[in-house]
Amino acid sequence: MDINELRQWIAQRDSFSTLETVDVHTGVRTTLKEFDCVIEAPNWTQDGRYLVYNSQGHMFMYELATGEIKKIDAGFAIDCNNDHVLSPDNTQLAVSHFTNEDATSRIYILPLHGGTPKLVTEKGPSYLHGWSPDGKRLAYCAERGGQYDIYTISIDGGEESQLTNLSGLDDGPEYSPDGKHIWFNSVRSGLMQVWRMEADGSNPTHMVQEESNCWFPHVSPDGKLVVYISYRKGDVDPGDHPANKNVELRLIPAEGGAAKTIVSLFGGQGTINVNSWSPDNRTIAFVSYRLKE
Repeated sequence: MDINELRQWIAQRDSFSTLETVDVHTGVRTTLKEFDCVIEAPNWTQDGRYLVYNSQGHMFMYELATGEIKKIDAGFAIDCNNDHVLSPDNTQLAVSHFTNEDATSRIYILPLHGGTPKLVTEKGPSYLHGWSPDGKRLAYCAERGGQYDIYTISIDGGEESQLTNLSGLDDGPEYSPDGKHIWFNSVRSGLMQVWRMEADGSNPTHMVQEESNCWFPHVSPDGKLVVYISYRKGDVDPGDHPANKNVELRLIPAEGGAAKTIVSLFGGQGTINVNSWSPDNRTIAFVSYRLKE
């Protein structure tokens, strides 16, 4: 697929999108805005004012108080996907952007309110998921030699560090707020499940064990809770996270324990690919979808 084919595919996705929030304690859902196109992957800014999301290759900011939407000037990065995160100080935005030369996802950093992107990962494909709390490193899923594993790299680029090396997909790496752990999802047990390892890749621990395929664990700012998205077993291959499926957002204590469903919805790809916890640890922003007739 070349870059023009990729853009056409993105533009033709046949869903309406609803930007929503859910209170993780009460389960109350709130609709913020409906869109007649596909939007994906809201990030909540640290001041609680904005949700940052991607749509049709571009990055946007939604102001919760007013409903105003502002397009972020990302320079040449006009083919961004749903893997983007904010720096810990919220001054910068890191994006995964399909480069024009080969339509391969690479990671770039730019000022949050717009500016020229700086290349971080020379190699691709690279799909961003986490920014270390000290602001120094990025965590991402990357395909190298036909195998998808978890890597980290300095925000200044350079040599990447490979943290996993097993057959099958490891994806969705995200740092815990104290920087000690990286949460991720892996098919190493047969189904896609939620795991946690030390920040250097050691001591992988199976944190969620259930009869479903579980993706994209996101840790609350206080480090106490983890939300993830769950596909029904048999609905999808363990290594796939498609759009337009019946899925659940589920919640567990960060130290392990019983999971509970907080939302059942029609979604999947784009719903919560990146961390979307509110700064007060109470609310999750997410996207649900509805097929166009």
